[in-house]
Amino acid sequence: MSQALLIIDVQQGLFATTPPPADADQVIACINDLSARARRDGVPVICVQHERAGDMEADSAGWQLDARLQLDASDRRLRKTTPDSFLRTGLDEVLAFLGVQELIICGYASEFCVDTTTRSAAAHGYAVILAADAHTTHDKAHASAAQIRQHHNATLPEITSFGPRIRAVPAADIAFAEQVVFA
Repeated sequence: MSQALLIIDVQQGLFATTPPPADADQVIACINDLSARARRDGVPVICVQHERAGDMEADSAGWQLDARLQLDASDRRLRKTTPDSFLRTGLDEVLAFLGVQELIICGYASEFCVDTTTRSAAAHGYAVILAADAHTTHDKAHASAAQIRQHHNATLPEITSFGPRIRAVPAADIAFAEQVVFA
């Protein structure tokens, strides 16, 4: 099955905050491990960057990807303006061109962009692996970031009405299928 790794909104304006997102260093380390293994196996890596007026305008300091991310010139980048990485971004077209059938999703924020993109991916016909320990958020008044992550890791795989399977798997247990490239 052809795969792609989708890294959502790991940006300065969201991670260089006081306090930072929960387990930010560990989450970024997991993402870096995932992206290195994906590249090794020929799996495309796509970084999605959210933009909004003010602190995260395109090309501003807050819009930039977090400096701790280990990026490669082969990584693709997409811009988005909503929590859905598919809406008005061309992501579906890129994935179709690449022949992707399964997305591995990680990043920020568990309850917004990660959740919405996971649901949208399934609605677009993609199987999804949610990297269970490679997404995060900030604490909220109603729940801690850890509770929010745990909730999404438990509930998203219960959604079956889209058809494609959604699984939550620890990052270290995610296996990338070596991609077959036709010349």
